[in-house]
Amino acid sequence: MVDEVTGGPGEWRGWRAATQAALYGTSGMGDTAGTGGTGGFYRRPEGPAGHFRTSVHASPLFAGAVARLLCRVDEALGRPASLDFVDMAAGRGELVTGVLAALPADVAARTRAYAVEVAGRPEGLAHRIEWLSEPPGQVTGLLFANEWLDNVPVEVAEVDSAGVARLVLVRDDGVERLGEPVSGAEAEWLAQWWPPTGEEGLRAEIGLPRDTAWASAVACVVRGLAVAVDYAHAADARPPFGTLTGFRNGRETTPVPDGTCDITAHVALDACAEAGKREREREGARGSRTRLLTQRAALRALGITGARPPLALASTDPAAYVRALASAGEAAELTAPGGLGDFGWLLQSVGIPDPLP
Repeated sequence: MVDEVTGGPGEWRGWRAATQAALYGTSGMGDTAGTGGTGGFYRRPEGPAGHFRTSVHASPLFAGAVARLLCRVDEALGRPASLDFVDMAAGRGELVTGVLAALPADVAARTRAYAVEVAGRPEGLAHRIEWLSEPPGQVTGLLFANEWLDNVPVEVAEVDSAGVARLVLVRDDGVERLGEPVSGAEAEWLAQWWPPTGEEGLRAEIGLPRDTAWASAVACVVRGLAVAVDYAHAADARPPFGTLTGFRNGRETTPVPDGTCDITAHVALDACAEAGKREREREGARGSRTRLLTQRAALRALGITGARPPLALASTDPAAYVRALASAGEAAELTAPGGLGDFGWLLQSVGIPDPLP
């Protein structure tokens, strides 16, 4: 339960505003897709890779799988003259760079690549990659958001001694206290997606801003596929005490909204999926389909299995065996139960058949 203390450094505010300022400064990717601004953890020169490891950093196999997915979208679109690839929350451009390198030459030549990120353009990034603070307004191709939604700031609610869900307020030093009861649209979201049980101390993260952010991203896709990949949970297995946490220098740490660490929480991808569906229905889009699956299932469908190479290869071509064994180890990490393999993948196709079998 939160501490009922007063005084100390900084003002009391909800976790959404505190996280927004700590990660992005006064404005940025936390509300929609990015609107600029100054300061914040995500504008530091070392970038996200300096503090935590995503699938993109774990192995180039991940970029290769995304490239294969883009090729499937290309085929479903009928191989258009211009094919868009949008890398949401692009970090320092690692994924978009890897995807372009892994594409067949004919597909790469037709691909327009966009990196969407609040930080400034990194030095040495290929000139052909457009660096944006928000996604292009019309996308024909693949919009891919790897570990974006978990950093869209949300409010935290906690059940008090009377069984009432209240907003959790926090200071810059991480000390918390309870605020007003959750109300309005946030209360409606809780009731539908993460209803409080009435037991004191139970917590929930109110994912409404993530629903809004995802619906806005999906709305950019005219034809093609939008994919969100993230830590996730579903309505039948919400964590009773929430998932809010921090990362600094590669280690998990207490979340403190002072700009010195990443602040993240798992994503209710099922709620985001529903928001994306409603957005497409509102626009009258046809041929849309929504799927939720694990990263393990998605990557296996894209050819990453983690199978070890045959031992006989060690005798006939030892160097090839060592390379294949290393690749199998990387694939196993990307698909491992209890690790990256348990990430959720939300796929929403617009005007094309589902590109995964």
